[in-house]
Amino acid sequence: MKIIAFAGSNSKQSINKKLAVYAAQQFKNFEIEILDLNDFELPLFSVDKENEIGHPQLAYDFLAKLKSADLIVLSMAEHNRNYSVAFKNITDWSSRIELKIFYDKPMLLMSTSTGERGGASVMEISEKYLPRFGAKIMATFSFPSFDLNFDNEKGIINEELKNKLMLIINKIEENIGI
Repeated sequence: MKIIAFAGSNSKQSINKKLAVYAAQQFKNFEIEILDLNDFELPLFSVDKENEIGHPQLAYDFLAKLKSADLIVLSMAEHNRNYSVAFKNITDWSSRIELKIFYDKPMLLMSTSTGERGGASVMEISEKYLPRFGAKIMATFSFPSFDLNFDNEKGIINEELKNKLMLIINKIEENIGI
């Protein structure tokens, strides 16, 4: 079974990517592939641009990666209480090819930030937005105060938050037959 894990961010130091990778590594018996939105950088979507250049190969490549997944682990970055333009742009381009870009795949949807709300605003938007594009959200996890609760070597160092994530992961594994 295969996990595709990525952050809804194009930051080279993305804390959401760190969280997505950490969470993906906690699942048992999965091959893990980590995506970076920087590898799928496209011109800013517009109908005029679409008419001019058609559908870029990178959008097809992104869709192929998502389609290959048995489980998607996505951690959304919050930019001004919304998702990042990098995430919106790849979903705009991809959804012009295939509306249900997440192919009804099971998803662990997460968010984190350096603040106490842990990306709660983008989580709320994403829970409503992503199912319209075929995301089968199995669970959500909002991780607050990233800098206080995560260590680059050890992962989640707050035991309560670590246990909460592990319960979520165990439940997802049970629901998809692991």
